[in-house]
Amino acid sequence: MVDGGAKMNIKLMTQEQIRRIGLEALAEKLGPVGMVRFLQLFSTGKGDYTKEREKWLGKASVRELVKEIKRERE
Repeated sequence: MVDGGAKMNIKLMTQEQIRRIGLEALAEKLGPVGMVRFLQLFSTGKGDYTKEREKWLGKASVRELVKEIKRERE
């Protein structure tokens, strides 16, 4: 159970302790279903975003991107 207001020294905690306390806090405030829904918002995804971004955007320069943005705004 999450410590009921007592000050915790985060600097001395292991990653596992922080993870456990965080999950307990989420479950306490949101309930089990809400906790799962919240955690689903932060999936790590797959692939290499940088490589994929280059496929979408190409090797456009900043000037080219600015021109395109201005053209879209008109």
